[in-house]
Amino acid sequence: METKNIPEGSHQYELLKHAEATLGSGNLRQAVMLPEGEDLNEWIAVNTVDFFNQINMLYGTITEFCTEASCPVMSAGPRYEYHWADGTNIKKPIKCSAPKYIDYLMTWVQDQLDDETLFPSKIGVPFPKNFMSVAKTILKRLFRVYAHIYHQHFDSVMRLQEEAHLNTSFKHFIFFVQEFNLIDRRELAPLQELIEKLGSKDR
Repeated sequence: METKNIPEGSHQYELLKHAEATLGSGNLRQAVMLPEGEDLNEWIAVNTVDFFNQINMLYGTITEFCTEASCPVMSAGPRYEYHWADGTNIKKPIKCSAPKYIDYLMTWVQDQLDDETLFPSKIGVPFPKNFMSVAKTILKRLFRVYAHIYHQHFDSVMRLQEEAHLNTSFKHFIFFVQEFNLIDRRELAPLQELIEKLGSKDR
């Protein structure tokens, strides 16, 4: 998977820079808030692209440990298993291995992000009416990759000394979806304890 680039010099690029600068301050609750005078859809779009790139990178560090043999199903602990459907190519949810599921998922997200009618990159092109529901579906699915990494591959993450990177990325992701209420609580259940822990450190 390649990363999705935001064109330099564009307004979205400025927004991304703003996000990175506020992140640097260490206050994530503040960093995720909609900057004054900005469009909510655009803010969500820029951050969604950023999370996609981050997860792509994080998953990339452990792909060699996430195989058909080690992960024959896409799970997040023993109680949560995910079956893939995208509503167009695969209408009936299919059971598949985690690497296959994540490949389907990331390819599907990439296709959404590359669709100019959904994620317009040109100034002044309006976001579609269904943008928010598409963004919510993307984020809900990206969450599953974090959940799988935490439940099935955290030992590899520790061995690679990537845990601070993963935790910061996930904390940013969670604070963002909480700020704008983008993922249903039920969907977050596989990482509920971790989410509560990350939130309590910040009060």
